[in-house]
Amino acid sequence: MSVLVGKQAPDFTVPAVLGDGQIVDSFSFSEATKGKYAVLVFYPLDFTFVCPSELIALDHRIDEFKSRGVEVIAVSIDSHFTHNAWRNTPVNKGGIGPVRYTMAADLSHAIVKDYDVEANGAVAYRGTFLIDRNGIVRHQVVNDLPLGRNMDELLRMVDALQFHEEHGEVCPAGWNKGDTGMNASPTGVAEYLDKNAEKL
Repeated sequence: MSVLVGKQAPDFTVPAVLGDGQIVDSFSFSEATKGKYAVLVFYPLDFTFVCPSELIALDHRIDEFKSRGVEVIAVSIDSHFTHNAWRNTPVNKGGIGPVRYTMAADLSHAIVKDYDVEANGAVAYRGTFLIDRNGIVRHQVVNDLPLGRNMDELLRMVDALQFHEEHGEVCPAGWNKGDTGMNASPTGVAEYLDKNAEKL
């Protein structure tokens, strides 16, 4: 498994269904995310089991991501036509409804290979990547197929990255938006732990 943190996020251009329902033949990741933060959410397959719960949870938080300047893109090896069919299937029938973010179609498996989340030459693991405004991967997590992700944790990672960029401080364990950061120095660690160690 590759660690992409600290490296340039691999670019791709593939067919996709955009957040407004438009089907396009050439969605460019680099063009869509230029100067923005980006979140890439890989999932195994459309019309499966854990996947709709994750993608609906992601959609429920899309306004929070947008307010932070984050472009959200979901990726699987399904076609853009299958993505579109799943979006047009009601939630109570196993669909995801009209989610408001791009769904990219990785038919050639090139993206899952570039991000090293391909499961045994087949579907994608549940890989999640947070990419900064310079196109650098700053956070990644990869779950096995049965293990659904927490989209609030992904939002927390966005907050942590933006806090660090704005204030220069680092984010200790369990940090949430509005919490105190830590100065990255021996003195800063001592001061933070003196006040917060019992709450960790």
